[in-house]
Amino acid sequence: MAKLAPRDLAQVLSKLPNQNFSSDVLVGYETADDAGVFRLNAEIALVQTVDFFTPVADEPEIYGKIAAINSLNDVYAMGGTPISALSIVCYPQKGDWDVLGEIMSGGQKALNKENVVVLGGHSVDDSEIKFGYAITGTIDHRRIIKNSGAKAGDVLILTKPIGTGVINTAIKFDKASEESKRAVLKTMTTSAREASKVMQKVKANGCTDVTGFGLLGHAFEMAKASDVTLTLQSDKIPLLPDVMNLIEKKMLTRGDKNNREYVGETVRFGKTITKEMQSALFDPQTAGGLLISLEEEKAERFLAQVPNAIVIGRVECYKNNLIEVG
Repeated sequence: MAKLAPRDLAQVLSKLPNQNFSSDVLVGYETADDAGVFRLNAEIALVQTVDFFTPVADEPEIYGKIAAINSLNDVYAMGGTPISALSIVCYPQKGDWDVLGEIMSGGQKALNKENVVVLGGHSVDDSEIKFGYAITGTIDHRRIIKNSGAKAGDVLILTKPIGTGVINTAIKFDKASEESKRAVLKTMTTSAREASKVMQKVKANGCTDVTGFGLLGHAFEMAKASDVTLTLQSDKIPLLPDVMNLIEKKMLTRGDKNNREYVGETVRFGKTITKEMQSALFDPQTAGGLLISLEEEKAERFLAQVPNAIVIGRVECYKNNLIEVG
């Protein structure tokens, strides 16, 4: 299941009435951040997000786990601590109830492992299976890490390789290697909790969770919200195994086209960037990594504590494009 085209969705959201009756809304949907934040008192605020999607794994329990991790990571991207969840279930009335039980068990185990309790949820009869969670967390409202916090001079760190959309498509067509299958499951079931803790400890300036809009779609939102230009080094961006080969075989999702339209003319590609690499950068991710903007002197401390994280670019004062890829 692909997300609604982000450009179309943005047009709809832009026409909604202003919600300026409450000064306690600290982060709304206006900057396309990963979660909303609502202040409760002088210290604590709520962080809220929701995400669900069709199966991305053959094993029901693994699918449930991925759905949980994908939802949790939105809260972690803000620097929040998730505390509770509500499940969202779309399932055929005549489906195998044991399968649904395994899906929900996998999700609950993943949530409970991170001290998040499932309080309930909602289900509907649907011929196409969809599953996910609405997550509520807490945060010190003075320490929110937004996608609008990137500052010129910062370096950009990515905590996971990209290419989950391509590999998941290849799995559906029986084109994925065992190596790529193992790699994509590992990355989709890895929580952002530890990376978030380190990010908070070193006091990162900005962050976003790389998911359905792809690396460039979420980088675009960060650059736009922060009024800066992000320069990315394509040779530094980590890819999952076989991604380029699978792109050459046209193992692409609808998100590739939608994300290109969303970013539009705000990105400039260097002459050496191939069409295949562009597709990798636009590929929609499931439970992807964090894209973090932080001061250069803090990057070494972060990298020493977060395995596989890598510097992929820099933040510059706004030029003619929001993103430049070299």
